[in-house]
Amino acid sequence: MSDRYTVISADCHAGADLLDYKPYLEKRHHDDFDAWAATYVNPYEDLLADTADRNWNSERRVTELAADGIVAEVVFPNTIPPFFPSASLMAPAPTREEFEQRWAGLRAHNRWLADFCSLAPGRRAGVAQILLNDVDEAVKEIRRVKAEGLTGGILLPGAPPGSGVPELYSASYDPIWAVCEELDVPVNHHGGSASPPLGDEPAARAVFMVETTWFSHRALWHLMFGGAFRRHPGLKLVLTEQGSGWIPGVVEMLDYYHDRLVAAATKAVGATAATAESKFGAGLAASMGRGPSEVWRDNCFVGASFMRPHEVPLRHRIGLDKIMWGCDYPHDEGTTPYSREGLRIAYAGLAREEVAAMAGGNAARVYGFDLALLDRLAAVHGPTVEEIAEPLKEVPAAATSPAFAPGGSVRVW
Repeated sequence: MSDRYTVISADCHAGADLLDYKPYLEKRHHDDFDAWAATYVNPYEDLLADTADRNWNSERRVTELAADGIVAEVVFPNTIPPFFPSASLMAPAPTREEFEQRWAGLRAHNRWLADFCSLAPGRRAGVAQILLNDVDEAVKEIRRVKAEGLTGGILLPGAPPGSGVPELYSASYDPIWAVCEELDVPVNHHGGSASPPLGDEPAARAVFMVETTWFSHRALWHLMFGGAFRRHPGLKLVLTEQGSGWIPGVVEMLDYYHDRLVAAATKAVGATAATAESKFGAGLAASMGRGPSEVWRDNCFVGASFMRPHEVPLRHRIGLDKIMWGCDYPHDEGTTPYSREGLRIAYAGLAREEVAAMAGGNAARVYGFDLALLDRLAAVHGPTVEEIAEPLKEVPAAATSPAFAPGGSVRVW
């Protein structure tokens, strides 16, 4: 057994520089792309800084992650795809008039991502992007990106109120769940991707921070109550960069509502007088199947980016086989270049097998990484078992990740 951990970051981000997307667009969009790119003003400081190339410079990225003890990564999007007003994670659903160009932009990103992942064989699981406006087109793209070798699954867009697309509990998305189950494609839902637009006033920014994770969590109960996991029992849902401490309490809350509503509906068809809640649970047991805690146990995982110390004591209630640590490279809130310290502050003192599972083993299983290959790399680059076992006594002065923030307590969301 190696004396080093094999660390896989289940949350990293990448994308092409703006103009480098052009070769990946269908030629019929080239003229429109040139016109759009000529006037587009990038709103993100980190994508204009000297360090922006960490998003697309493969050699730099491999070197920096290896120096940080990380040998593989799950790659979510980060830069601006063609024809988008902002990074796609935060962009609202396109209008009917915008759909064709936006969809072309996401397909261009997926093609670029396949090439980018091929530059580091076995070390990148790229997460492909889809839109929910056209389910048939989404299914075609899922099949295509799987065939092209993207192993990170798909990024499930948010469907916030007012988005114009059906809510995620809608059976209209069944063809997407079906193809993901068939091809063993994880469905990833990333924090920040489901909030409605709030504006840019100070209050709006504060409200966003309070609400954004809650809006991202909605995918969990929408798919559960919508019966997606009953109809597709092999479906895998991954909730990434939304924290992890909220999960036990929320799953218990969902069990409470499920049991209460099913009981009320059962009374409505029995000898006992029905309660006023019976109509809310009508048909729920049949459409949903297993209860929420069972669905969590069998189908769900958490990309626990920069997991914080106060979340770790809940690991058994969350599920040790569910938690996948992430460094969030290259974001400022990520732990790089202090990921060893980030692992120490969270996992020092835990059993070796627990750390190995959360730091890499679970991600290898969910995303299909070859652990034999990665173990060989980790034997050179990975943090030592002894190092991670040592409690962190002093936070690096230059660290900017919330992983190192003092205090902290479990929130409802």
